[in-house]
Amino acid sequence: MKDRSIYNVRAIERSIDILSCFDDETPERTIAEIASAVGLPRPTTLRLLSTLASGGFVERTADGGRYRLGPHLITLGIRVVDRLEVRRLARPVMVALEERFEETCDLGIFSADEVLYLEIVPSRHALRLAGSPGIRSPAHCTASGKVFLAHLPPERLAQILSRPLRPYTAKTITSPERLLEELEEVRVRGYAVDDEELNPGVRAVAAPIRDRAGHVVAALGMPGPVERMTPERMSEIGAALVEAGETISARLGYAATAPRR
Repeated sequence: MKDRSIYNVRAIERSIDILSCFDDETPERTIAEIASAVGLPRPTTLRLLSTLASGGFVERTADGGRYRLGPHLITLGIRVVDRLEVRRLARPVMVALEERFEETCDLGIFSADEVLYLEIVPSRHALRLAGSPGIRSPAHCTASGKVFLAHLPPERLAQILSRPLRPYTAKTITSPERLLEELEEVRVRGYAVDDEELNPGVRAVAAPIRDRAGHVVAALGMPGPVERMTPERMSEIGAALVEAGETISARLGYAATAPRR
């Protein structure tokens, strides 16, 4: 079989590298920083940036000294998200869950070893936890992330756990062995919990959504402040999320008798 990479266009590959060098920690970069990050000469980097800017894929900051991702990517991202059937099917279920528990409900997928949130229905409380679609969270210390990790193939999970687990709070699980025990609990219990592991004062619960083949393709989560997310309430929410996840999974074509992965 031919190596398909021989058909790749080098300029496009480099442009992809430039777009990918922006992240949550470095949303804005100078030309010099971009050139260093992608390993290109500054003149080449400048030409590519100019082309990307003309299409709205990147834009310059107000002072002109830095670049950041451009608004056209939002348009493209929304088109992709709108095509995802799981988002369309999950939205009414999420609204019903928020109405029942009055807590934020979110829908995430596993992307680049992180949780990428596709949809968020914010709580009606004045004190609420709600980001926006497109934000990302680490997997090892979030309820939704644990849902995905718990159902990964063993070799893929081992690869992820071979890297250091960053501590975000004093409660973050940083031991691979301890996390493996937690993931086994997730598989047995049916839902995952985050007990102030990403943000102090925040707890969360999440349950899986499966596709026709039984693969976990999304996670339905509900975060809230510790004052409201008591252990008893988290158990109640967890059971409701499992039921809601099964409902969405069935609409995606998953039958309970199908093998789970």
